[in-house]
Amino acid sequence: MGRRNMSMMRLGRCVAFLAAAAFLLPFTILLMVFDQQYNFTYSSKRIFYQESDFYKINGTLYAPAYTLTTPTNIRTKYLFENGTHDELLPSEKFLEVGARMDVRKDYLRSECSRLGLDSSSHKAYAWEYLINRQYHVIWCNIFKAASTSWMYNFNLMANYSAAFLDKTKEVPLQLARKKYARPTVEMIRKAQPDSITFLIVRHPLERLASAYNDKIVHAWPKSFHDKMGRRIIRKYRKVYGDKLTPTERYPVFEEFVSYVLDEARAKRTLDMHWTPYTDFCTPCKFNFDVILKFETLDEDQRFLIQMARLQDVVKPEWRNSGKGTNTLHNINHLYSRLKKSQLDGLYKLYRNDFQLFNYTIDNYYEIVQDDDNSNHG
Repeated sequence: MGRRNMSMMRLGRCVAFLAAAAFLLPFTILLMVFDQQYNFTYSSKRIFYQESDFYKINGTLYAPAYTLTTPTNIRTKYLFENGTHDELLPSEKFLEVGARMDVRKDYLRSECSRLGLDSSSHKAYAWEYLINRQYHVIWCNIFKAASTSWMYNFNLMANYSAAFLDKTKEVPLQLARKKYARPTVEMIRKAQPDSITFLIVRHPLERLASAYNDKIVHAWPKSFHDKMGRRIIRKYRKVYGDKLTPTERYPVFEEFVSYVLDEARAKRTLDMHWTPYTDFCTPCKFNFDVILKFETLDEDQRFLIQMARLQDVVKPEWRNSGKGTNTLHNINHLYSRLKKSQLDGLYKLYRNDFQLFNYTIDNYYEIVQDDDNSNHG
């Protein structure tokens, strides 16, 4: 009888165990699915964020350099109590530049809405962005807008040494793309919550003049832009039979502008050095935390470096690779060669760049020639 009771008890325990297992099985499976999904998501983030070995120190991934939701007073206190670098802005100046950034962000959002450029009918473009997950910064690289300086900085942040970067013959952009994969729109938006997203802009016509001087006037022999210049001369150089005919071996500015405007009218892809940067970065489709301007670049980049805690990695220096005469000294001469209709065409081409970042073209109309002016010099 005792043995029978023991058997019944064991049977009861087995039944209870099976019943409990049957009850818990769906929850166990669900937990396993969630755990697998978590691991998959984390693994995906590692791939997406490009958190490979060069983004780690001793195998440890760094915490966000700056949390955008941190209250301003706490953030500012931390910045200055923990900073001993000469490059740091004093607290009053930091707050002043921060207020300037807020005005620029608000203005950009307002203009994007007014022009309808933030609507779903406009496609976001992510190709030229660089995402650094160790230092939590995202940059849209606009060529001829301090791009040389910040490509150098992003290469430093990718753990290339300064000694290597200063002596290498490799193109900085190609070096960078070995470390920073071309992102998708989704990748940028996933990285933004704990990152500082920024871009650097400059007056569209100053940028165009800089691109012309650097890539056309001083093109390397037999390079892509040298060959482009020869094609421009063949198509646009007029022979007047007198001293008014240009004699330069490179396209003069009015020939170059005619080429750019014709390419735009034909809806052909423009060279990246003079593509409108609102097409290049689609700033109405992403949220930018810092908008630097060429005109205030020294203060602006110090602010960015300080805000992102980059002062131990990069310096607020200006590594300008431009060749020949400084653009600011040369710009009046260049635009004095244009006709009013050409300036009208340039404004139409770069209209969004002007409007989104609060630039004006008015002063340039005082420089250009009237269309009925027969002076070609």
